[in-house]
Amino acid sequence: MTVSIAASGDAARAIDTVVPRLVTDLVASGITAQDAALWGPAAEAEAANRLGWVEAVSVSRPLVLEVVALRDQLHEQGVDRVVLAGMGGSSLAPEVITRTAGVPLVVLDSTDPAQVRAALSDLDRTVLVVSSKSGSTVETDSQRRVFEQAFQDAGIDPAGRIVVVTDPGSALESAAHQAGYRVFTADPTVGGRYSALTAFGLVPAGLAGADIAELLDEADAISVLLAVDTDENPGLVLGAVLGGTAPLRDKIGIVADGTHILGFGDWVEQLIAESTGKDGRGLLPVVLDVDAPELSADLPDLQVVRLVGSRDDERHVADGELEITGTLGGQFLVWEYAVAVAGRLLGINPFDQPDVEAAKVAARALLDGPATDEVASGPVFEEHGIAVSATGGLDVGTTLTQAVSGLLAGVDADGYVAVQAYVDRSASTELEALRGLLAERTGRPVTFGYGPRFLHSTGQYHKGGPANGVFLQIVSDEQEDLAVPGRPFTFGRLIRAQAAGDASVLAQHGRPVLTLSTRDVPAAAAVIAAALTT
Repeated sequence: MTVSIAASGDAARAIDTVVPRLVTDLVASGITAQDAALWGPAAEAEAANRLGWVEAVSVSRPLVLEVVALRDQLHEQGVDRVVLAGMGGSSLAPEVITRTAGVPLVVLDSTDPAQVRAALSDLDRTVLVVSSKSGSTVETDSQRRVFEQAFQDAGIDPAGRIVVVTDPGSALESAAHQAGYRVFTADPTVGGRYSALTAFGLVPAGLAGADIAELLDEADAISVLLAVDTDENPGLVLGAVLGGTAPLRDKIGIVADGTHILGFGDWVEQLIAESTGKDGRGLLPVVLDVDAPELSADLPDLQVVRLVGSRDDERHVADGELEITGTLGGQFLVWEYAVAVAGRLLGINPFDQPDVEAAKVAARALLDGPATDEVASGPVFEEHGIAVSATGGLDVGTTLTQAVSGLLAGVDADGYVAVQAYVDRSASTELEALRGLLAERTGRPVTFGYGPRFLHSTGQYHKGGPANGVFLQIVSDEQEDLAVPGRPFTFGRLIRAQAAGDASVLAQHGRPVLTLSTRDVPAAAAVIAAALTT
């Protein structure tokens, strides 16, 4: 078996109590048979068009030879650098696959001008994979446009350097064929966050050099067990812990040992948050380091799940925790089953994302407005080069320390803090240390996401889940902007509109947002850290 699970305490009790009921209800075989009725009448129409992922391994097999052949062809031309323009489900799985395989992939899932500009290097050896189900995602469209222009300016025909992954019948598919791009289409009955083992996960990862045939073999090895209604089914076991603890532990701490699967927590984060965070309910995934403050805080609503490289059956599992080990392909499929199971236990449709579009609409309204340098409301004050503003009725006071304290005062006993960094994530790692400081300060779970990346992931939970979060936005005001060819806005204006748009939607949902804008992210990180420890 490619995946094994061990648990203790409340997690073990959830397995003992819930799994037999799932077996009796034939949930595993029902998912495999694509029974859309499993999540109730209200979810049936959506589920009927979103269960193709259970067949992804067999459907994706023919892709392997096509991808390998294209990779060999590109290498013969000296093209060995792969850039992926994609958001959410189109980028998270390829990033995990390539990091785990140890092969380079430049993931461009940002509209930050500096991050986009950095991706535009080494064009003579670069192929761009444009990955979007709908083809209308503003980030991906903007990235494609700037690469097309850059290739043309460098005397390179974009037709030989752009590969498109999309759903059949999308506007992007039609435009790509007209432009002469190589096009791969995926099963349209697979939602983005369940698409790891489809063309969206496999094409960019395979072009970058990952062994995608082995990945499918790993998933195939566990698929038979996942389809069977038995107490040993790891999808049922994990799903029972995610959605069936009593009382419910609705914060899911994902802890990876960092030795075998790299970055898996970010993929799981989207799968859990976007699938369950709606109707005022849901599970909040919290990606944690092995020494994160939350792990020693004895939080009654935190369910710890540890991703470990190997398991010794004699080793004691910490009280209330779950440990899971297995291959990457096996883990992808197990977690997809488990989150679908958790959705059933929670009474939630795990296949829709009703609140994701709101932030997009708000950002678009700002972009379509007057072309000014400031798309958000003006700051209340500035301190140490940081402009401070707020939405959602938050009182920021007159100093940065007061502003941060005012935000954190709103964290309830069952609440959480979300840090949203609209910055170049390849050059702003100093901000990530704030996550631990905030967790120590509040004694509550803290999530960290780069914008606009997280808008296609945890953004659904932020607006559709329980109203117990407070939000710290950190926005980089780039001094050197970058135009989006053929569009009336720049990348800098776009990312500011995305931050301001999301803040306005959060405020409409009663969530307080503190926004800190700066031109010097490392310096701002130090100032914010000082404010947190004052």
